[in-house]
Amino acid sequence: MPSEIQQIELDIPIKVIWDFARDANNWAPLVPGYIQHEQINDHLITWEFKSDLGIMKKKVGLVINIKEWNEPTKVSFELRRTNEKYIGEGYFEAQVLNKNKTLLTGYIEINASGALGSLANSLFKNAIPKSTEEVAAAISSKLEEFKQK
Repeated sequence: MPSEIQQIELDIPIKVIWDFARDANNWAPLVPGYIQHEQINDHLITWEFKSDLGIMKKKVGLVINIKEWNEPTKVSFELRRTNEKYIGEGYFEAQVLNKNKTLLTGYIEINASGALGSLANSLFKNAIPKSTEEVAAAISSKLEEFKQK
């Protein structure tokens, strides 16, 4: 199963990070290929984006099921394609380093199945690290803006 973990140290208090993370409108548009999302309730978000895995380019619909909101330190979730079963999971975890500094950790694991599952997993293995780096950079930049509010 392709997976990736990213850590970033931010000069931002954990409360600011939590206030940012609890609203999908703040972070969902930051994922590469973003088209749209809808927060159905506190635990369910639909998300649509363009996937570009080299030879595989297509529009993808995901359902994010939030399994755990542990304020202010952890959010864990499951991913599935629209009308399909589980394809992955992940979490975001924040650790206080001091009152104005936080270590943010993000983890994602994806396991495609079906006729093209092994090909997709191979492509994910190469694409996930680049994608998570882009998301981490976008989130940290957006958090800097959010902190100023």
